[in-house]
Amino acid sequence: MSDAARLMRFVLELRQTGVTDARALSALERTPRMHYAPEHLEGLAYDDIGLPLAHAQTMTKPSVVGRVLAALAPQPGDTVLEIGTGSGFQSACIADLAHKVVTLERWRTLTAEARGKFGRARLMRVYAHTADGYDGWEEEGPYDRIVVNAAVADPPPPLLRQLKPGGVLLAPIGGEDAQRLIRFRNGQREDMGPVKFAPLERGLGESAEPSPE
Repeated sequence: MSDAARLMRFVLELRQTGVTDARALSALERTPRMHYAPEHLEGLAYDDIGLPLAHAQTMTKPSVVGRVLAALAPQPGDTVLEIGTGSGFQSACIADLAHKVVTLERWRTLTAEARGKFGRARLMRVYAHTADGYDGWEEEGPYDRIVVNAAVADPPPPLLRQLKPGGVLLAPIGGEDAQRLIRFRNGQREDMGPVKFAPLERGLGESAEPSPE
């Protein structure tokens, strides 16, 4: 199957899973997932499945990324904070819709890999940092949109403080057994449906500390 045919099938399958937001679908279509997938799994990049990453992390399946993009609804002038870079694929999709993306990853190796991919894709307004996502990234705030790619019981207070008035914070709320994707805006909570994410982990990954010289 040609790349064009695979891409066409990919978009059709996303529509069939319920991703119907035109801007989200366009961002997914324009952002080649194979460039962000682990090299040995590139052949699965256009399937609607999560893919394993280093440090027991997961590249979120495309239909979930589509739902997140539709619920987050980043606008062309927005600055977006993303918690949990992972492969960098969702960051790149957000960058297709927003002005600037600041993305945080607790594993230094994943941050470095994502930066390389952003550079090769010439995404000059995506900034990846190794940091504890719970604390956000105050230096570039406040943000129009914040998205958390890990489950929390409640939105972390530092993230709420870094959100602009009228801004949107999107996060999976709940434990490992039951989670809902919740959109917080102007003090209101909107339930965007069930999701399944790993819990938000605090601190940096064990291998994130620089090795001694």
